[in-house]
Amino acid sequence: MPNPSAGPRLAVMMFLQFFVWGSWYVAGPSYLGKIGFTGADFGWMYSVGPIAGMISPLFVGLVADRWFAAQRLLGVLHLLGAAAMWYATTLMLAEKPEPDAINAAFFSHMLCYYPTLALTNTLAMRNLGDTEKQFPLVRVFGTFGWIAAGVAITALGWGASVRMFQVTVAASAAMGLFAFLLPHTPPAEHVPGGARQALGLDALELLKNKSYAVFLVCSFLICIPLAFYYQLAERAVQTAGIADATFKMTFGQMSEVFFMAVMPFFFARLGVKWMLAVGMLAWVARYGLFAVGVPDDQAMLVLVGVALHGICYDFFFVTGQIYTDQCARKEIRGQAQGFLVLCTLGLGMFIGAKVAGAIEDGATPPSAKALLGEAGTRQAELIRIAVRFDKGEVAEDERAAVEARQALLEKEADELKLQAYEAMDWATIWKWPALGAGVVLLIFLAGFRGPRRAASA
Repeated sequence: MPNPSAGPRLAVMMFLQFFVWGSWYVAGPSYLGKIGFTGADFGWMYSVGPIAGMISPLFVGLVADRWFAAQRLLGVLHLLGAAAMWYATTLMLAEKPEPDAINAAFFSHMLCYYPTLALTNTLAMRNLGDTEKQFPLVRVFGTFGWIAAGVAITALGWGASVRMFQVTVAASAAMGLFAFLLPHTPPAEHVPGGARQALGLDALELLKNKSYAVFLVCSFLICIPLAFYYQLAERAVQTAGIADATFKMTFGQMSEVFFMAVMPFFFARLGVKWMLAVGMLAWVARYGLFAVGVPDDQAMLVLVGVALHGICYDFFFVTGQIYTDQCARKEIRGQAQGFLVLCTLGLGMFIGAKVAGAIEDGATPPSAKALLGEAGTRQAELIRIAVRFDKGEVAEDERAAVEARQALLEKEADELKLQAYEAMDWATIWKWPALGAGVVLLIFLAGFRGPRRAASA
């Protein structure tokens, strides 16, 4: 039942939800590279989330729909996630950090975090009266949270420090406690208890709706090229000669704020089909701009591609969440949101991460790989210096010389990495996701006929 007074609390919920994710997900490699993470380790780091997304959301959607109040489950999961990330920080601070063990801890954290993406959507939509108008205005606070996390980490100088992960622990714990103050959102009444429902398979009934089936397939497929953006965009921005790449990447989130605010206006005029189509078209345009702009150092084209993030994300993914809520019966809306996460951020992103990695590897010549190897050698020495500082083995009379050596190594490692990036075939890298997104758009336009709401609202 809609709760007119719930808006401010739901906005805070979204802010904290994405603050947790944004505090480490982008900047994490800057620290982890210093303690021995290799490219393969980073590949697994960015795969554990999608794997968690394939395992957990359906189960949690079932639990939320059937047995437990959504806000309590949200709180418990975030508290468990905070504990998992705290354990990860203890592994990072060990004398000899083990990337495999740290990634296992990340996996535990993401097993707890990924289901909350569906839970927060379910909780918000159950307590809002008009989801088409009100949900985007609540969801935009999640973008504020992501931006705030990045700005805070940068301002505090923790962008290459274990402290960013400790911030994640604190934010996740705060979210876990705050969740118990959210509107009471009990499981739907009169939920049958058969084996099909017990396995969370009721969400599959949505596939009987042909248009929804087309939407779901296209959502899965579009997340394959989506993975290229998260894995490669910041390096592409650096390669195009754009200073302060980490900050410039936030232009995408800034545009997301704007387009989230105007979504109700466009929703009323375009409807579901054309909102989704415009979102997919923006992905084609973005990757096309990257394919042309990065190799030729056309900074403006690259920045426009980054700024298209608002349309790419809001018009497709947020619209898709609203459409899913409209199509699902009240009794299975939690499962439906979980199923959407499984197909997109789970299966789609996992396959996308592997495809992006393979295409990147094929577009990286031996000379670039050699440069990255040289950068790795300097990174290894930086790790040894960091260990000496942590153990107090650097005498006061040699501190200045060691710090100077540290600064030189960091500069050389950064220069070698940039030279390697410049040698990569960026036109080929971005050509494939642009073509892929274009094919998905054509499939969608040919097969999607329009929304059909659930019979039982």
